[in-house]
Amino acid sequence: MKIKFLKMANRTAILCFLYLMTSCAGFTKAQTKEQKPNIIFIFADDWGYGDISAHGSTWVETPNIDKMITEGMDFANFTVNSPVCSPSRVAVMSGQFPARQSIHQHFQGWKAHQKRGMPDWMDPKGMSFPREFQKAGYTTAHFGKWHLGWSSKDAPRENEYGYDEYATFNGTKTINIPKGGSVGVDYAEDFIKRNKDKPFFINLWLHEAHTAHYPLKKFMDKFGKLDAQKQVYASIIAEGDEAVGRITKLLKELNLDENTLVVFSTDNGPEWEGSEKEKLHKGDVENGVEGLGKYYSVGETGGLKGQKRSLFAGGIRVPFVAKWPKVIPAGVEDKSSVITAVDLLPTFFEAAGIKMPNDYKPDGESMMSAFKGKGLERSKPIFWEWRGGSSHDYTWPTLGVRDGDWKLVVDVTGDKFELYNIKEDWKEENDLAKNNPEKATKLLEMVKEWKATLPTEPRASTLSSVRQKVKSTKKKVKKKK
Repeated sequence: MKIKFLKMANRTAILCFLYLMTSCAGFTKAQTKEQKPNIIFIFADDWGYGDISAHGSTWVETPNIDKMITEGMDFANFTVNSPVCSPSRVAVMSGQFPARQSIHQHFQGWKAHQKRGMPDWMDPKGMSFPREFQKAGYTTAHFGKWHLGWSSKDAPRENEYGYDEYATFNGTKTINIPKGGSVGVDYAEDFIKRNKDKPFFINLWLHEAHTAHYPLKKFMDKFGKLDAQKQVYASIIAEGDEAVGRITKLLKELNLDENTLVVFSTDNGPEWEGSEKEKLHKGDVENGVEGLGKYYSVGETGGLKGQKRSLFAGGIRVPFVAKWPKVIPAGVEDKSSVITAVDLLPTFFEAAGIKMPNDYKPDGESMMSAFKGKGLERSKPIFWEWRGGSSHDYTWPTLGVRDGDWKLVVDVTGDKFELYNIKEDWKEENDLAKNNPEKATKLLEMVKEWKATLPTEPRASTLSSVRQKVKSTKKKVKKKK
C-alpha cells in the first residue's frame, strides 16, 4: 500500500509539474504577445479638421470615430508634413520630411516628375518602417491607397517596401482593387482574422474623401434631406467612418482590442469646392459608373485658414485619434502636445519595442508620452516644403517651419512671409511678422538653413533621369547627323 501510494504521489507530482510548465509556457506566450502589440494605421484622404462630428460638424455624422475618441485620445495639435497626398504619405513611411527625397508634390508621371524635380517613387532602399516590423517578427500588410510612386511597370512593387500582403489602388496594379466600395477594408478584415494569433501591422489607407466620389446608396438615402453637395459628401465621410467601425468592432470580437494600437488620421486638409462644371470626375469610371467630381467636395476645416495644397492650418492640421486600451487614457483631448506625421515611425517603433537602425536618423520623435496622457515637450522643429504654386487662396507659401509655439510660412521668393503664435492663435489669423521681426528673422534663417541641407536633384536612378539621358543622347545623335 505504501509503495502504491508513493507511485500515485509521484504521478500526481509529475502531472502538476507538467501543468505548471504548460501554464508558464502559455503565460510566457501571452507576455510576448503583450510586448508586441498589433498596430493598425487608418489613413483617410482629404478630410478637414472639421469633418468629424466630434469636432463640431452639424451635418456630417461620424459615430464610430466619435466613439473611438471617447475610448481613446483626440489630438488637436497634429499636423501632416505636406498639404498633398504623396509627400504626406512618404513622411509617414520614412519618418523623415519628404523633401529629403525631393518629393514635394503628388506622383503623377515621369514627365511631370522631371519638370518638378522629383523622383518617380519613394526610395525602396531607404527607410520604410513596415520592413523593420517584418524584421521584428510582425506580419505586415497594406490595403487601399498607395500613391508612393506611379503605375509604371518599372516601379518597385509594394512588397519591396516591407509588406507580406497588399492590395492597392493608385499603386503598381499588380494586385489592383477599386477605389469605391471599401474593398480595402474587406481585405483588412480577412487579414486580421487570419493573423489574429501573431503580431501584425496594417496600413489601411482609405479612398474617402478624395475624388472621384462613389457614394453608396445606403448613405445617400440616409442623408437624403441635405442638399445635393452635402448629401454626397456626408455619404462619403460616412463610408470612411464605417470603415473605422468595422475594424474596431472586429478587434473586440476577436479579443484583440486591448493589445492593438489603432490610429486614425488623414493625409491633408479638404479639397477645394469645384464649380458645377465639375460635377463629374471625367475619366474615373468604376463598374460602369462615372465618379462624381470636386463640385461635391465641401469638406470643413473647422474654421482653420486654407485647405488642401496650403501650408496654413486648414491644409495640414487634420484629425488624429489614437486608441489603445490600458495604455492610452480614454476620453481625453490633448490640445498642447505638438505632434506631426514624421513622429509616427518612432512612436510605432517604441510601441512595438523595435530599435532604430544605427545608420538612420528620424526627423520625428516618439509621441508615446503623449499617448500615455503625459504630454509631449517637443525638442525638434517641424519643416514643410510645397511646390505646387498658388492657384487658390492661401496656397502661396512654399516653405514653413514650426519651432515651439511659433510658425513661419514663406513664399517661393523668400521675401513674403508670415509669422504666427500657434498657442495663442490656433487658427493663424494674426500675422505677427511686423510686430516681432526678431522672431520672424530667426525662423526665416532656420528654414533657409534646413532648405540648404536638402538635395538639389532627385535620385539619379529614377526613370525621369534615365529617360532624360536617353532624350539628351538622341538629341546629340541628331546634331551629329
